[in-house]
Amino acid sequence: MSANVYQVGSGDLTFEIIERIVNENLKFELAPEAKLRIQKCRDYLDRKTVSSKEPLYGITTGFGSLCNKNISPDELGTLQENLIKSHACSVGEEISPVIIKLMMLLKAHALSLGHSGVQLITVQRILDFFNNDVMPIVYDRGSLGASGDLAPLANLFLPLIGVGDVYYKGKKREAISVLDEFGWEPVKLMSKEGLALLNGTQFMSANGVFAMLRAFRLSRKADLIGALSLEAFDGRIDPFMDCIQQMRPHQGQIETGAAFRKLLEGSEIIKRPKKHVQDPYSFRCIPQVHGATKDAIRYVSSVLLTEINSVTDNPTIFPDEDLIISGGNFHGQPLAISYDFLAIALAELGNISERRVAQLIMGLRGLPEFLVANPGLNSGFMIPQYAAASMVSQNKMYCYPASSDSIVSSNGQEDHVSMGANAATKLYKVMDNLEHILAVELMNAAQGIDFRRPLKTSPVLERFLHAYRKEVPFVKDDIVMYKEIHKTVAFLKRTQLDC
Repeated sequence: MSANVYQVGSGDLTFEIIERIVNENLKFELAPEAKLRIQKCRDYLDRKTVSSKEPLYGITTGFGSLCNKNISPDELGTLQENLIKSHACSVGEEISPVIIKLMMLLKAHALSLGHSGVQLITVQRILDFFNNDVMPIVYDRGSLGASGDLAPLANLFLPLIGVGDVYYKGKKREAISVLDEFGWEPVKLMSKEGLALLNGTQFMSANGVFAMLRAFRLSRKADLIGALSLEAFDGRIDPFMDCIQQMRPHQGQIETGAAFRKLLEGSEIIKRPKKHVQDPYSFRCIPQVHGATKDAIRYVSSVLLTEINSVTDNPTIFPDEDLIISGGNFHGQPLAISYDFLAIALAELGNISERRVAQLIMGLRGLPEFLVANPGLNSGFMIPQYAAASMVSQNKMYCYPASSDSIVSSNGQEDHVSMGANAATKLYKVMDNLEHILAVELMNAAQGIDFRRPLKTSPVLERFLHAYRKEVPFVKDDIVMYKEIHKTVAFLKRTQLDC
């Protein structure tokens, strides 16, 4: 196998594997063992469809509340195509290409486990789309999170049957024209295949995977920027000592204390004698607050890893046991609750960050008011704190739990749904706000440390500040601030932390 090829179905997906796939533009092929599993399940289903005297949900019957409608054998393929066409109801904003590619990866992986009854060609065509950057157009609203992500997944897989629109080579085109260009025939769906493609949590999961990769980075950046603020505020190291963390040994708290001690090692500012005996909570309680978020990230990542390595369509086929079971693995409740939890945890990083910003601009501990040398004539860093406060408030709105809601669908057959897709999409908004809030804190912290010169912070933080100051300079007199915020956000997005 080539180093730039990943074999789908060769083993469990991990965040490390997915990050490689995203960042290194790996191509896909089906693992040999996955091909055997897929074909075995398909062969079993073909035999069962002929031999079974009982109706098989979604295979020889209609869907949802139409489960009592039997379908004749010669219409089973039409049933599956009609399902995809009628369910393609996602609306709103177009989903980004990275989410589309993650959805295709996660669906192909789930189908490769051999419990869905699909044809080999169906999975192969998904990989062909991925490998050739044929991007189906999917929108971000329309899923209830049970029976899985029906509407967005229907939009995703319309092009497999030659319907719908795609982006290819930067242009929006009808799917059938792109299929013709590659010499690909539209997939002729067989029994159960439409249901296998549309049932499942791949929209929720893809958004969650992308969010998790980002959350790992934002947590580390929150620590680094918090350490800079501690230095700018002339804060104390005592609350970060290991002995106090061990008296309340939550793992995230211990990790945060250790991270700050490492970040601040060798700092002249942190070592100098302090006149104040303690710091405000937004500094003193960083191990507890940042640490709790780390623990939340760890928990949610474990839930998500279980989810993306699971079979979440319905019904589930067990060839060895001669069973076809109609269950509820498509229900997104584990993800919905976890995403709501993660949204709260990440919003708290922004909440405490904005409070540190407020402390830095109050004119305390030898810093000028609003972090500008001539306040009054200059407003300095007055209004960036307003912007951060606005985003903190908006995040509180986004932290309303989507998982606490449910609306009956399918004429009462699907009478409890997860709203996990809504939990996933609002989580993205929380993270976008958090990144901007941390950018505002970085601007203030860097400005504050410059007022401490010629004292130096630690070598690690000095390197970071040196790189930052190449792009965002010290503010002497008032300038247009939104441009500096935008430049700071861009700097944070592309900066790899080596600490």
